[in-house]
Amino acid sequence: MPELPGRKVGIVACSGEELAEGTVTRLAALKVLEQLRPGETVTICLPLFLAGGEGDRAFARFYPTIAIDGCEKRCAARATEQHSGKPAASVVVTGLVSEQGLGRPEGARRLNESGRQAVVVTADRVAGLVDELLGGQWNRRSGAFAEGPPAATTDQAPQAGCACGSAIPVQTVDVDGEAVPLAALPLIFEQFRGAGKAPGVEVTRELLETVKIYNDVPAGTDEAYTVALAREYDAFCRPKEARL
Repeated sequence: MPELPGRKVGIVACSGEELAEGTVTRLAALKVLEQLRPGETVTICLPLFLAGGEGDRAFARFYPTIAIDGCEKRCAARATEQHSGKPAASVVVTGLVSEQGLGRPEGARRLNESGRQAVVVTADRVAGLVDELLGGQWNRRSGAFAEGPPAATTDQAPQAGCACGSAIPVQTVDVDGEAVPLAALPLIFEQFRGAGKAPGVEVTRELLETVKIYNDVPAGTDEAYTVALAREYDAFCRPKEARL
């Protein structure tokens, strides 16, 4: 299968600005990303996610994601579940504030002391969840944890990043007249060509099965996807001069 980036945890924070708790979520996420767990986390931009950012959505389909919401509306968690899959973990600031006996956060732009305490408590809770999630074996296909030893980690230097730069490429393909974004397709094509698999009926069937590991292919559409993949892979394998 394609070699995807080392596993990290996505952090998607509430973008609500009318409540101080929304500010808490964003500051807590930033603290986790830049200070507490910079090498193990990436940020998922909620507005871009909702607008159809395929890089962010692809990341949330492949890797465990933590939603940090300011209130019980759980906008970040609901959006993640709707467009990619149920978050692996969820934190709600109002609930955490109540649990810890903190005062109510106030100040949308400049938090009061209770708000600043809530940032620290929320960030610590999220960092702990990151550690728990990375200790489990995440199944990209089912979007849930599977039994088994923890996935191997990399020795790369810690660095905060965003999901849109997660190196999970997405290629949009015409499937029976519909533009369908397929995650990891460029990597799959590269792997097949590198293995010397020339375009053909059997190879296309194998391509489809591999694509299904990383994407949701609706029932009854195998033939349409097969036609599209055969066309795209044939074009991919042609010499650059022939594509011009």
